[in-house]
Amino acid sequence: MAIEHVRHWRIGDVEIARLVEVYGWEDDIAMLLPNADAEFVKQFGWLRPHFATPDGRMIISFQAFVLRSRGKVVMIDTCIGADRQREFEVFCNLQTTFLEDMEAAGFPPKEVSAVLCTHLHFDHVGWNTRLVDGKWVPTFPQARYFFGRREWEHWKHLRETNGYHHMEHLGDSIDPVVEAGLVELIEPDFRITDEVSLIPTPGHTPGHVSVLIRSRGEEAVITGDMMHHPIQLAVPHIPGNFDMDKEQGVRTRLEFIKRFSGQPTLVIGSHFPEPTAGWIVPDGDVWKLVTEWDRDADKA
Repeated sequence: MAIEHVRHWRIGDVEIARLVEVYGWEDDIAMLLPNADAEFVKQFGWLRPHFATPDGRMIISFQAFVLRSRGKVVMIDTCIGADRQREFEVFCNLQTTFLEDMEAAGFPPKEVSAVLCTHLHFDHVGWNTRLVDGKWVPTFPQARYFFGRREWEHWKHLRETNGYHHMEHLGDSIDPVVEAGLVELIEPDFRITDEVSLIPTPGHTPGHVSVLIRSRGEEAVITGDMMHHPIQLAVPHIPGNFDMDKEQGVRTRLEFIKRFSGQPTLVIGSHFPEPTAGWIVPDGDVWKLVTEWDRDADKA
């Protein structure tokens, strides 16, 4: 286990761990935001050093989360997965310590009782399955897999109509759990436990959800891909390249930011690199993310 692959939080009685497959990937911001460049990134000094390089490249990670609530062990997304063929080389034929990291983090895979996918993009469903003797089988056969009904219908439609999106992951990460009878289709108001519920955050995909954790007066939210990078707090009005409905994505981000800005809610970014979580605070006319590390530095 690489130490940077695992991070823990406790929200009231709920334990949460982060598990990383691709750590601290650097790329041009134009991948995420249209017409943006390194100079654009550099104007937001608070992004450095956690979320941007000195030369203005964004830093992101590809990761999943697992939590324990009311005796249930729940996966929130399942990352990329091993042995896959994907559209981009960086995600192909991965061999990582993901399952070992789960064990080391205190969440043995055999204890997982539920898998909740915020949406059905390839990097959020990969460890739904694993390759055994040349066959894709459910990684968590003892669990129920929860997919949003609207999200599921959208991807079914894309496949049936030869939609524009790369869909290799449906065959190796979605179909096997459906065929095993493990999938339950849910609505956006679904509650996993009385401490863990969903927030509809459409735009990135039609049925996208974020995950709200509330316990003993404490609160956190796992974003999913409602936003990919903290820079989107500073420019929430700029449509993201990866949002299927770009106008809805903008509305959703603004609603999310206004709801949680200035609140004690810990925002855990599904693609935010180390330290991955922080609090949304006003920054002039827009917003920024303040992490625990930032607060510790201010106290020093």
